[in-house]
Amino acid sequence: METQQRRDAAMAVRLSGIGKRFPGVIANHDVNLNVRAGTIHAIVGENGAGKSTLMKTLYGMQQPDAGTIEIDGTERHFKSPSEAIEAGIGMVHQHFMLADNLTVLENIILGGEPARRGVINVSEARRRIQEIVAALGAEIDVDVPVSELGVGERQRVEIVKVLYRGARILILDEPTAVLVPEEVDELFSTLRRLVDDGATVIFISHKLDEVIQVSDDITVMRQGTTVAETTPGSVDRSGLAELMVGSELPSPAGRTTAIGEQVRLRVTDLVVPGAEGRPAVEHASFDIHAGEILGVAGVEGNGQFELCTALLGLRTSSGQIEVDGRDVTRSGTRARHEAGLAYIPFDRHREGLMLNAPLWENALLGRENDPALATGPLINIQAARTSTVGIIERFGVLTPDETTPAFALSGGNQQKLVVGRAMITEPAVLVAAHPTRGIDVGAQAAVWDEIRRARDAGMAVLLVSADLEELIGLSDRIAVMFDGRVTAMLDPDTTTPAELGGHMTGSHLGAPR
Repeated sequence: METQQRRDAAMAVRLSGIGKRFPGVIANHDVNLNVRAGTIHAIVGENGAGKSTLMKTLYGMQQPDAGTIEIDGTERHFKSPSEAIEAGIGMVHQHFMLADNLTVLENIILGGEPARRGVINVSEARRRIQEIVAALGAEIDVDVPVSELGVGERQRVEIVKVLYRGARILILDEPTAVLVPEEVDELFSTLRRLVDDGATVIFISHKLDEVIQVSDDITVMRQGTTVAETTPGSVDRSGLAELMVGSELPSPAGRTTAIGEQVRLRVTDLVVPGAEGRPAVEHASFDIHAGEILGVAGVEGNGQFELCTALLGLRTSSGQIEVDGRDVTRSGTRARHEAGLAYIPFDRHREGLMLNAPLWENALLGRENDPALATGPLINIQAARTSTVGIIERFGVLTPDETTPAFALSGGNQQKLVVGRAMITEPAVLVAAHPTRGIDVGAQAAVWDEIRRARDAGMAVLLVSADLEELIGLSDRIAVMFDGRVTAMLDPDTTTPAELGGHMTGSHLGAPR
């Protein structure tokens, strides 16, 4: 009965002939999207296929050059997100829009505070939020600062925030990118509750297994336009990949590692201070040899970020760090880079890119002292641009040219530039945090190949990832971090994703969720 009702549902969203151009780029061309009310609708496609542009158009962040938008059968013209919100549309971005220094309640009501005579009615806001949280079957302490929340909890806050503003149509951009399996299951349960209560969900994802698991309908985009509409019952994972990129789904598996005797990275008794006097990383010790990939697994917020940034000299730490036998414990970030450390950051926007700067300037970051690119304080602009073209070609960055500003690229193409910038230097040690986050299956395979090639050439890799298949397929060993400590060292040949997820949530330690 429920399935039949969904088949007969009216269209909550109908986009017809949508076109959107940017200087030198056709982002969308003749895009058609039909989203049935009360369903979960997935949008898949390669990086640069136009998915995010289409959703930003629906959300009023940008206006289309052609085509029409219909919401519940009525044509609409949104000049801003506030107009889309008034029409019942809410968007949860891949990069969360929360203020860490505010509480959960303050973040949720920010910009939509219930007030009487200029005084915020906090009790009314609390009542409405509690009703929404109860309907979702979630547990959220609205009085804690957002800075104390894990990534899964932050995502729930974002969902509550858009529901608080009256959203009936929810857009989620890569909602599972940084979630462990248990959190993914919780998110999908939340989405199903929303749909059962009459909401409509549109989500962008590169994780095809999850798309098939949770969606009712799937739209495939390629090169800025829609190329297929299908359902999970009509296509499998491989078939969906072929619709997206015209090839079979890649796999990270297939290690043929020859690990060398040379220790390229040695970390001894590393302690990194955290909040409230507690260490963010507590007495971590490990070695990574030439030709070895050490995976780091953990629910986000358990010390992985602090570990990586301490290795790069970006935060205070104690203990000892050696690169190729050279003690860099007291060295600055530049000296560590010159010693052979390279970094793919956790957040490409906050740490990795100057969004308003051209690609060649972004590709230069951290390489300003490279003799091939600079003479003393003077940058050789032509050499820098030529080097950037090499990164663009080698890593398949879709862009008109190296002068394009970074903000004009899709998130996946931004990520490919950041990955290429780190790997083009052929470092001794690569600290790679979520290197394939937000990129499509074809680009994912290319990054895996580059990591394998670098490993085979003797590079040591510290791989932090939320993709358990990626960790198990690429790593030679997997270190699990829980509450700032390395609590397990696992063999990927004998570890399943379920077992790895259990270690990540601390269940093997008897820890509470």
